[in-house]
Amino acid sequence: MIVIPAIDLHDGKVVRLRQGRFESAKQYSDDPVAIAREFDEAGAKRIHVVDLDASLKGKSVNIAVIERICRSVNAEIEVGGGVRTLDDAARLMDLGVDFFILGTALVKEPGLAGDIMNAYPSRVGLGIDARDGKVAVSGWTEETEYSAQDLLKMYEGLSPAFVVYTDIKRDGMLTGPNIEAITAIVSFTRIPVVASGGISTMHDLVLLSGIKGLMGAITGKAIYEGSLDIKQALSRFGSDGNINRR
Repeated sequence: MIVIPAIDLHDGKVVRLRQGRFESAKQYSDDPVAIAREFDEAGAKRIHVVDLDASLKGKSVNIAVIERICRSVNAEIEVGGGVRTLDDAARLMDLGVDFFILGTALVKEPGLAGDIMNAYPSRVGLGIDARDGKVAVSGWTEETEYSAQDLLKMYEGLSPAFVVYTDIKRDGMLTGPNIEAITAIVSFTRIPVVASGGISTMHDLVLLSGIKGLMGAITGKAIYEGSLDIKQALSRFGSDGNINRR
């Protein structure tokens, strides 16, 4: 299992939300590039970047920041948020992004999502964010009738690079990951799974590492709040897992 530190962008700044609510945003830095470099120097193999503005509005104000991050680190960069057209995907590839994550398009435009995955084989991740078992989209503001398993069945045949499974209720809450749900997802699919939501301590990472077949774990707020030492976490978990290198 690998540990993937997260940078959430809102108006060019590093923030964290609680359960995806923008009114709960807490700013941690006005220099995302410096944060990315710190993660890179600490040994991160991959950095998870979320464009919160694009996820909510479908339009990014953080493109220049994402490009600077890509140019400033050796770690792989995966970006989620607002990828809803082939042009969106192409633009991110042009910036130097290694992987991008589809979320809303998986539900609202499955044909387009399939086209994007076919256009960029091995570069696309599925972003499946669930609240009480139901997938939410559009910056988690719209709940759907789909379960995570429904979406996995729809797209498994297109061989996505990985799936990021986020428990919305635990995201940004530092209450620990949903081990039961994550275990069920890993057991259900052949797609490599990355867990997200709730990680607060090294103990949480140890628990996640016990899930056989789990590719990785994304953590953000725990790093910024100081309850998890990212250098220590990367030293222990940073070199394992099914991860592609440039």
